[in-house]
Amino acid sequence: MSSGEIIGTVLGVIGVWLMIRQNIWGWPVGLVQVAVYAWVFFDAKLYSDTILQAAFFLIQAYGWWHWLQGGKNRPESAQAVLSVTRLAGATVAVWIAAGAVLTVAWGFFMHRTTDAALPWWDAFILVFSLIAQWLQARKNIENWPAWLGVNTVAIGVYWAKDLRLTSGLYLIFWVMALWGWRAWARTMREAKSNG
Repeated sequence: MSSGEIIGTVLGVIGVWLMIRQNIWGWPVGLVQVAVYAWVFFDAKLYSDTILQAAFFLIQAYGWWHWLQGGKNRPESAQAVLSVTRLAGATVAVWIAAGAVLTVAWGFFMHRTTDAALPWWDAFILVFSLIAQWLQARKNIENWPAWLGVNTVAIGVYWAKDLRLTSGLYLIFWVMALWGWRAWARTMREAKSNG
């Protein structure tokens, strides 16, 4: 267990807790956390996860900006609030299908061209984490079930790679994803009853 893994774990829990609360400070905390974990994963030869952290950095920067802007329905006041939304069933199906195809393609590429450990599972984590992060940046409630799937796989992968603290972090993330799903669903119900 490295100091980077410890720092990344603490920042990860804080960042997800802030996301559950829909607090804008979750984005800058997340930016630091993914930078730290990029090094941790590179050192463990989990190259897809290393690339994932770089992509997370970009998506989180976008999410921070998008949440500050308040989306399409931005009020004139400086206190813009982006609403939690739900995707159409067909859109969810497209995301899942695209994720499956990209997972197979990236896993095959990593298997054939690198010494990556667990290339197929690592590819799943990469692809579906990007989807989940994008949905979170857009404030779609479907990000939480996507995180549940990612976290389930990640727990096993990181345990197998002897990243025990990181595996524990993803177990915490799994529970927090359930909590986030419930909290965001409550926000949607309240908005519907007030609107």
